Amino acid sequence: MKNISSTNIYAFVDIDESTIYEYFARLNNNEFIATSELFAEQGCLNPPFEKTVCGRNAIARYLEKEAKGIEFCPAYGEMIMSDSTFTQYQIQGKVKTNQFTVNVNWLIQLNSIKEIILVEVKLVASLTELLNFSK
Repeated sequence: MKNISSTNIYAFVDIDESTIYEYFARLNNNEFIATSELFAEQGCLNPPFEKTVCGRNAIARYLEKEAKGIEFCPAYGEMIMSDSTFTQYQIQGKVKTNQFTVNVNWLIQLNSIKEIILVEVKLVASLTELLNFSK
């Protein structure tokens, strides 16, 4: 995997996909309706420790409630699978809030017309780190 620039313009060296860049840019600008518009009509967001959220309106509402003030910092990325129906990317990075910073993996799937069909977010943390989040 290649390093992704920490500037506002992400430089996914191994990923040449504007939808991925737009996803992180819109999230970091708190543009949650615009972020949800990158998803297919029935696309899904699978956040950690919560039920999967499907559909653009539901994703926009979820992000508005849960993602305000969070900084999404992708660091590495690569395409891990591609066929005629979808392309799958894995992005590694960090999520920062006022209370904590945690390592994260994003699995992002795009359909053949470059809409997001799935974003799966996984925290990469030890049990001790996860327990500290609840305090």
